[in-house]
Amino acid sequence: MPRHRKAILALILANLIWGAASPIFKFSLQNIPPFTLAFIRFYGAAILLLIMTYPYIKISRKDWFKLIMVSLSGVTLNISFFFLGLRLAPSINAPIISTLGPIIIYILSVYLLHEKPKLKILAGITISLAGVFIILGQPLIEGMADGEIIGNLFLLIAVLGTVGHAIISKEIHTNYSASAITFWMCVIGTVTFIPFASYELLTFDPLKSLDYRGIIGIIYGIFFSSAAAYTLYEYGVRNLKGQDSGIFTYIDPIAAIVVALPLLGEKITPVYFFGALLVFAGIVFAEGKIKHHPHHRFHNR
Repeated sequence: MPRHRKAILALILANLIWGAASPIFKFSLQNIPPFTLAFIRFYGAAILLLIMTYPYIKISRKDWFKLIMVSLSGVTLNISFFFLGLRLAPSINAPIISTLGPIIIYILSVYLLHEKPKLKILAGITISLAGVFIILGQPLIEGMADGEIIGNLFLLIAVLGTVGHAIISKEIHTNYSASAITFWMCVIGTVTFIPFASYELLTFDPLKSLDYRGIIGIIYGIFFSSAAAYTLYEYGVRNLKGQDSGIFTYIDPIAAIVVALPLLGEKITPVYFFGALLVFAGIVFAEGKIKHHPHHRFHNR
């Protein structure tokens, strides 16, 4: 199989895993605190990846700062607010809100790269943004102003982490294997979660309180959502030249809905459906150019 097709397949698999992760982790968070789950997830993945990639984990001193920034954005910031958001908001909201990622990258390209904005793309962005804001404000629209709207805002902050990861990752991935970058991201992420997980362990005893829900989240987090998906993602963005990996994030909502409905009993409300419809209508109207926007050009800035 040509490398280009392997990269496409890798990104499809990564986003299927991450799409299903939203309901699976929400299910797990009913039993285990968020930072404890995050710590165990990335600690376990780091050990697994160390065994697999030990001869290739050396990183040049000049790339350490970028690697740390990738890890802080793509792991620490993203996962912290992703888990906190999942505790408060429906899991099917997460992949819809994540569609803001490629849109944010396009907007940044206009302001930071001084690219000339195209009217059709801007119109599509406006439609998609309207859909995302409907999802964000769904509790207010339905007259249920509770913690769900805070959860939605946390999920929005998590998206900013993925944007930073996507932009910075392009600056270092060509020099190292995908699994090596993923290993160090897991190590750095694990270290940043230690203080918060330690605080949670004051009231949560894994030996006494952990049940099958937490175990499912740990296993899925270590083997699939961390080790496998991050490695597949890094391989994909490394070998898919000239295309924005954000195109594959639109697989996430489908995977999330398929898993969330039977596992959590979540429902697709009319407000959610309308918001999601606007999101994808905006993308189609813009002819998919947002999805293919070359965020790798940010490495020149």
